[in-house]
Amino acid sequence: MTAFGYFLSCEEFTPGQLVEQARLAERAGFTRLAISDHFHPWNDAQGCSPFVWGVIGALSQVTRLPVTTLVTCPTVRLHPAVTAQAAATADVQLAGGLRLGVGTGEALNEHVLGDRWPPFELRAEMLEEAVAVMRELFTGGLVSHHGVYYTVENARLYTPPKEGRLPVYVSAFGPKAAEAAAEFADGLVTMTPDTELIARYRAAGGTGPLLGGVKVCWSEDRARAVKTAHRLWPSELLPGELAQVLPTPRHFEQATELVTEEMVARAVTCGDDPREHADRLRGYVEAGFDEVYVGQIGQEQEGFFAFWREQLLPRLE
Repeated sequence: MTAFGYFLSCEEFTPGQLVEQARLAERAGFTRLAISDHFHPWNDAQGCSPFVWGVIGALSQVTRLPVTTLVTCPTVRLHPAVTAQAAATADVQLAGGLRLGVGTGEALNEHVLGDRWPPFELRAEMLEEAVAVMRELFTGGLVSHHGVYYTVENARLYTPPKEGRLPVYVSAFGPKAAEAAAEFADGLVTMTPDTELIARYRAAGGTGPLLGGVKVCWSEDRARAVKTAHRLWPSELLPGELAQVLPTPRHFEQATELVTEEMVARAVTCGDDPREHADRLRGYVEAGFDEVYVGQIGQEQEGFFAFWREQLLPRLE
């Protein structure tokens, strides 16, 4: 049975707003949370980007729901040993409720220290080694590692994860990445119900859970919802590898000048028709997703949570 969680967007909301959304999500019947990890927002209209590990610490004080990072990049901006310490601490704060979603990242966030932005093949190798380093550290033992990309010397997590390990889910948007995830990940993260990609993951031996996510824009005024989604998230419609290689919010703003309101209206579920929202989510259920995270675009959060509890959730149960 598919479980539904709420997606907390660090690019669009302040830490206080994210904490309040977590409270509302739990009351509305969501059974888990996901949270993004960015250094920059995608565009200036979004306007936020708090440090995800600080926000997760705050979440642990107001909700009992498990939290999954969707996704963090443990390879460039943060060394995997530092990411492992942050994740382990968050897991303890959440009483064993952290799930670590990881990916190869975007130049938008990872170039900020002046590091070279590697091609995908190299980033994929870095991610696999980073995951191996983090898993070893999660055991709480003394770790020294001299690999191709990372060095760790005499490191030990004195506050290890609650169970001595953490599930590590890997984000994949193409067949090669899905097949690689099958080899070393505990589960697959992919945002669209792409049955062909899922089949490649399963055929390569992937047995872990499938996690997906979708952004919607609820409003009683559908035209207003379309305008809000277009203003804040036109980047969702960028094709190919642009989202991985553009380095600044300004570059995303330039690229998304080609995205029209009509394109957003076709691609994003907007408005307050529960049938349209339910049909969108059933696509993930039918594709076999174990967890689906729904994010509400814009400021009409309380209205969305009431809509979810009263009209949408009963259609999905």
